[in-house]
Amino acid sequence: MILNFFDQFISPSLMGMPLIAMAIIMPTLMFQTPSNRWLNNRLITLQMWFINRFTHQLMQPLNLGGHKWAVILTALMMFLITINLLGLLPYTFTPTTQLSLNMAFALPLWMMTVLIGMLNRPTIALGHLLPEGTPTPLIPILITIETISLFIRPLALGVRLTANLTAGHLLMQLIATAAFVLITIAPTVAVLTSIILFLLTILEVAVAMIQAYVFVLLLSLYLQENV
Repeated sequence: MILNFFDQFISPSLMGMPLIAMAIIMPTLMFQTPSNRWLNNRLITLQMWFINRFTHQLMQPLNLGGHKWAVILTALMMFLITINLLGLLPYTFTPTTQLSLNMAFALPLWMMTVLIGMLNRPTIALGHLLPEGTPTPLIPILITIETISLFIRPLALGVRLTANLTAGHLLMQLIATAAFVLITIAPTVAVLTSIILFLLTILEVAVAMIQAYVFVLLLSLYLQENV
């Protein structure tokens, strides 16, 4: 039987119902809601500290107009981190390996940043398409290039997140398959392969968090240009 390593990226279903909806809802169940007490437990305190630190770091470069996006960007960051980390567990599914889901986040949020710039500061927003001091013969070429790069931004956001997570999952499955096959043929090599798999798993945990941070950080940079 020939194994297809891409089967892990197919949305699983139960009784004809896709389970991707359950996977998307899971991050909302992982976080506890703070109570009205003065003192909360350690988990809620750590959770609130992380959210406050991240929000402060993300909103610091933005002016007051961009601070309205704090709730959206922080919630998106927590959602992506949680869903990426949950996808590293055995027998689970990672929705962010689907380009359609990532584009569903990237395209509307990017479009909102562009519309905000066009409505609030149209001159500055359009001025980003033409760098200052450009020679006259190069003006049409640079405007075309900058326009294309502007419309490529949401695609780059979605593809970056999808490609990094997909490549990591494929590499982990390839090394795990090699270790499973070599355990009866060459036990020593299988142990070394398992060590590599363990180190790669740690790296993938870091990649899952970093890619979520990069996704939200780039959105904040796009917002910074338009507010």
